[in-house]
Formats: sequence, C-alpha cells, structure tokens
Amino acid sequence: MRTNSFEETIALGEKIGTYLRPGMCLLLEGDLASGKTTFTKGIGKALHIHKPISSPTFTILKIYHGDLDLYHIDAYRLEGNDYDLGFDEYMSEGVTVIEWPQYYEDHLPKEYLKISFEYIDDDTREISFSYQGEMYRELYEKVTGESHD
Repeated sequence: MRTNSFEETIALGEKIGTYLRPGMCLLLEGDLASGKTTFTKGIGKALHIHKPISSPTFTILKIYHGDLDLYHIDAYRLEGNDYDLGFDEYMSEGVTVIEWPQYYEDHLPKEYLKISFEYIDDDTREISFSYQGEMYRELYEKVTGESHD
C-alpha cells in the first residue's frame, strides 16, 4: 500500500484507528522519518485524542487519553536492554503502538499487527502489513480489503 502525502498517512492511521479495541497492539517498523509517528497521529484522531501526538523518543512512553487510551512506546533507546519495563500492564487496557519493536522483541505480545514503513521520497511511503493472531488478521482484512485464508 502506498501513501502519497502526510495527509494520506494520517488518514490510513485514522482508518485503522476506527477498528481498534482495548488490548490491541500495533508494531511500527521503519527508518527515521518514514511515517511512524505521522501514522500514529491518525490513530489518535480516530480515538478522539486532542493532545498533539509526538514521538516518545526521550520519554520512551507517552500516554494519551481519548475514547481509548493510547500507549505510544518508542523502543529505540531500549536496544541492548534485556529487562522488562512492565509495558504489558498497559497493553490490556488501551491501544498500544510500539515504534522500533525490534529493540524490545523479547517482551512483545504474541499477537499483533506489524506495519512497516518505507520512505520513498518526501511525500511517498510504501506501507506493508503482517500479523500474528486471528483478530489482527481480521483487522488487516478490514483495512486492506484483502482476504488471507
């Protein structure tokens, strides 16, 4: 799937956000400036979060309150740390978005929707999906219109 503007990336996040339920986890992969936080802003829009969403790079976790709470985790600075920070406590209460999940792999949930972002140019992003678990297969199908049997 391709988005061709900042607004389209936000709209894709908003579309996914309309289907999210408590306990769901999205893993966002991609290089710096590939669209992960922009996409998360769209999720926040769908959840009626009014506080501006920004990257939690220095705080690691930001919590936003809306129709569902959004737990926005940036695991980039966790590389090489093998201790559990207790993020799983949040994962059952609201929606969790984890940027840079490869740096926190040992503590990720067993089921998730993984969204990979590739920077093409200043406006364009190539976005791909993979998932683990039935509810994430259903989410994938709703968002993409594709069926995986």
